[in-house]
Amino acid sequence: MLRPKKILVPTDFSEYSDKALNQALDIAKQYNAQVFLFHVIPKEVNRCVADVCLGDDVIRDIENQMIIRAQEDLKKQLGKFAQSQDVSVTTDVGKGTPYDAILQEAADKGIDLIVIASLGRSGIARFLVGALPETS
Repeated sequence: MLRPKKILVPTDFSEYSDKALNQALDIAKQYNAQVFLFHVIPKEVNRCVADVCLGDDVIRDIENQMIIRAQEDLKKQLGKFAQSQDVSVTTDVGKGTPYDAILQEAADKGIDLIVIASLGRSGIARFLVGALPETS
């Protein structure tokens, strides 16, 4: 029987992600597991729109603001769940294509279980079902 020790919860801050986080926190409490709450921002901000292009400094500032906002939103999302105080939770923000970043995060952290909403802003779960490689 699977006894997860590290649970990854990708979030897009939707109500569906809240449900996945709630479930993951319950599982973590039951098995004394650690939860990794993870959000992915786009790899690059569009430099040019119509005839206007943004400079490197502006792009860096926008990306930094996106990371700061995502970190704040992760804390707010965790704050909705009293049981988050009963388990070890780590938050992180990644950059890139969501499904690639999620799988990379899972590999990097040695994740045993990914709890992800099947719906949400992107419907990303359809790309991940059965996609996690076996680890020894």
